[in-house]
Amino acid sequence: MVTTLADLKSFDLQKSDVTIWVFRRSRSNSRHPYAGRWIGISEALAAKLRESVSTSVSGISEILEYDILAQNNEASALTIEIDETDAHLIASQATEPTLDLKVRSVKDLENSDFCVARFSYDGNTILAIRKTDSSWSTRKTNGLISMVFTDNELDLDNQPVFTVRPNFDFFIMSDRIFILSKPHFESLLAYKAGHQKVFEELTAEIEFAAIFADTRPIAEFVGTNKIHLRRAVAVQQKGHYKDPGFMARLRAECGNMNLKIAFDDDGRIIATVESGRDIFQALLDHRLESRLTARMYDVPSTEQVC
Repeated sequence: MVTTLADLKSFDLQKSDVTIWVFRRSRSNSRHPYAGRWIGISEALAAKLRESVSTSVSGISEILEYDILAQNNEASALTIEIDETDAHLIASQATEPTLDLKVRSVKDLENSDFCVARFSYDGNTILAIRKTDSSWSTRKTNGLISMVFTDNELDLDNQPVFTVRPNFDFFIMSDRIFILSKPHFESLLAYKAGHQKVFEELTAEIEFAAIFADTRPIAEFVGTNKIHLRRAVAVQQKGHYKDPGFMARLRAECGNMNLKIAFDDDGRIIATVESGRDIFQALLDHRLESRLTARMYDVPSTEQVC
């Protein structure tokens, strides 16, 4: 059974048990990239978290399959199978809390990369994940005296205070991930590193290298740019460069499509850093002509409709 948006929405948050986990990512190429600890919370905080997740989930009216270049809006979520990511490493740790993984001091909370609110009820679990930002830190008073008003008088307030924004970046339920913030999702699950590896494999691929006189300018164009890396991965997925007919039509129509791409006498692309964008638009088949306006457009995707 594939987990659906309806499953996510029908989960009974109000009856769920809530725990909070904080995670740090390994700063080295570790076999254990995530280290998590849990912390006890009050029922008042649990109720607030249930409310926040309920608001986020109820706002999703549409889901789209995750794709390298896909984008969602405020009313939609991207979805992907958990096994296609490292999310299972997070889910496997954020299970039943054990004493050895309990947060013991404020230092255990500081420098966390993301926090996970775990909701469990009737054998089902939702993990709501939020990347920490500047709001997740002990309150800095900069030499000021912090005070709290209780029992009709002011008193010193030396307690550390942590805050977190109430919206979440993605949810994990069973076999699916529902993504609200694609940049944070990809950042936490090291997608950029994965894209770089795929791009290295692409430039070493015989069929891809064969369409270029020299692939080094393309590698220089892509560099470590996240958007260019995504497009390179999409180029490999589409595989148009493997189709001799596609490449022949590209050579014939390049000028008509206002693509600034040069070819050598053997029909190979003479790549430059400056022409990198046009080369990717062509290999992605993202420059299309409208029959209604007779104009050329660069498009974000090429979902086939007929």
